Amino acid sequence: MQIAKAEFRCSSERISQVPKDDLRDIAFIGRSNVGKSSLINMLTGRTSLAKVSGTPGKTRLINHFRIDDKWYLVDLPGYGYARTSKRQRDDFSKIITDYVLRCEKLHFLFVLVDIRLEPQRIDLRFIEMLGENGVPFGIVFTKADKLSKSQAQRSVERFRAALAEQWEEFPPMFVSSSAKGTGRDEILAFVGECLKG
Repeated sequence: MQIAKAEFRCSSERISQVPKDDLRDIAFIGRSNVGKSSLINMLTGRTSLAKVSGTPGKTRLINHFRIDDKWYLVDLPGYGYARTSKRQRDDFSKIITDYVLRCEKLHFLFVLVDIRLEPQRIDLRFIEMLGENGVPFGIVFTKADKLSKSQAQRSVERFRAALAEQWEEFPPMFVSSSAKGTGRDEILAFVGECLKG
C-alpha cells in the first residue's frame, strides 16, 4: 500500500470529539520519546505531518490524520515519562484508556517500543491491558538503525521472551527505522490487509 494523500483532520481531548464518520482508525502509541512522530512521518512520506519534538510527551491530544480519504492514522499521547504534572499525566492515561478501550472506530493499534532498551515494565503492562480487553494490536520496534542487525534481533528475542511469560501467541511484530525507512513497506502492507478485514 502507498499513501498518496495525508491531511490533518482534528485533535480531540476526549473520545466524544473524534470524527463521527465510518472511516476506521489505525492508531499509534508508545512511551514518550519512542520516535512515534518520526515513524508516522516516515509511513506517510511527509516530513512534518506529526510534530517531532526533542521534549518527550508533547502529544497531549488524540490527533486524527485522514489518509487517502479511506482511513485515519491516529497519533495518541505517549504514556510514561513526560515533563508534566502528575494531574496531567493522569489525564493522559484517562484519554488513552478511554480511546483504546471505548472508541469503536479503533480498528488496530500499533504499540511502539524502543529496540535499544530492555523490555520496559510500562510497555509490558500496557500490552497486558490490551490483551485483557481484546484490543487488536501489533508491536513496532523503533530506532533499529541504532543497533547492528544481530543486536536488533537479540533485542526482539528478549522482548518475545518477556511476552512469553504471559502470552501463548505473539502479536504481529515489525522492526523499523524512521531514519532509514526500514519497516515502512511491511507496516503499510499489514495496514492494507487489516483494512480489508
